[in-house]
Amino acid sequence: MILEIRLENFYSIKDEISLNFRAEKINTEGAKTLSENIIDYNGQKILKCIGLFGANASGKSNILKAINKCCWIILHSHLNNEGALFNFTPFKFDNYSNQPSFFYINFIHENIEYEYSFTLTQTEIIKENLYYYPNGRRAKVFTRDETKESSKQKIYNFSDGLIPRPFDVATSTSKKTLFLSRASQMDRDICKKIYMFFMGCFWQGFAPLDYKHLGFKETVNSFNQDKNLILRALSICDSDITDIKIILEDRKVPSFDDTFEILKPDINSLRFETFHKVSPSISFDLTEESGGTRQLFNMLFFILHIVRKNKTLMVDEFDLSLHTKLAEFVIDLFHASPSSQFIFTSHNTNLINVKRFRRDQILFTNKKDDGSTELYSLYDHKDFRENMDAEKGYLQGRFDAIPIIDNSVTNIRKLLEEQN
Repeated sequence: MILEIRLENFYSIKDEISLNFRAEKINTEGAKTLSENIIDYNGQKILKCIGLFGANASGKSNILKAINKCCWIILHSHLNNEGALFNFTPFKFDNYSNQPSFFYINFIHENIEYEYSFTLTQTEIIKENLYYYPNGRRAKVFTRDETKESSKQKIYNFSDGLIPRPFDVATSTSKKTLFLSRASQMDRDICKKIYMFFMGCFWQGFAPLDYKHLGFKETVNSFNQDKNLILRALSICDSDITDIKIILEDRKVPSFDDTFEILKPDINSLRFETFHKVSPSISFDLTEESGGTRQLFNMLFFILHIVRKNKTLMVDEFDLSLHTKLAEFVIDLFHASPSSQFIFTSHNTNLINVKRFRRDQILFTNKKDDGSTELYSLYDHKDFRENMDAEKGYLQGRFDAIPIIDNSVTNIRKLLEEQN
């Protein structure tokens, strides 16, 4: 469960911005009707969903891209060799290309709260810190500061007993590698737990449906559990599919040797059959359905897995090509879950609705005069009242998050004439 993410000097992000999942103290009647949008964890009120809205090129996607790159560094930096570059771009104006970038995440995993951060350039790690809250109080796991003397004993500071033989790990950790990544690789328990949070609990983007990854038994059980929800979602799209069945079968698949093709049985094969309203006795293989139907089915199957397992999902423009009602259905799945979370960007202004979201769940991005991205919530606009139309205010430019463009026919005609 994520509590907060901070970013500084990534892409169009210049100054530090924060995605804060800690709910604001909003005691209005409207907020009370949205109690399902909140996770109550040991007295903390945590948001289940955060939506980012704003004009094209205002930085919505850059925020998610920066988070994605930092998670990738956590998962893969132990593979880096000398000469490797970290795959991100700092803010390019005001000499920020020569300044370090910063990532911070505060999260809860297996009922323990952690704070993890690192500072880096495109060529090396500069600082890295890990704290946790074993008894509700902040305690250090380790700190790292590569700006100090070259001795590992000066660069690193460890709490006694938390990481076995920590300097064995530090000795094999170069400036191209996060200590967390190396320590996980070297079987240090607390670092392995955090590594697995980023590996299995914080998903970036929709993953393809992979039965072998989920396991055949879990796939069958998950489908049977969520079948009615999938059918309901398909019906929102005016699909005439009335039933879906999952089939576990022995299927012969091609196999090749040096001389000819033979068929070998593959007993671990799953497929889906669909049935339509017009003739419910005739089955279709899911592969015979339209590309849109297959894509929607796979997306829903994946989202329901995330929701059932109370994981966190982050998706850029998740509702692209989705009907508004279906986008709302996806959001409702997260709000109906005990503690799954969803971070998304969208251009669908219908979702800017205080009857569906609390004001602290609606975030806006805006490009400042210096080309950098600023991030703020609807809650930050203190003059906004919940009886007002948030979507209308957004489209009118009230929250500074949309471009003000003269797109009148007269102005466009003038632009066309200038080219002649």
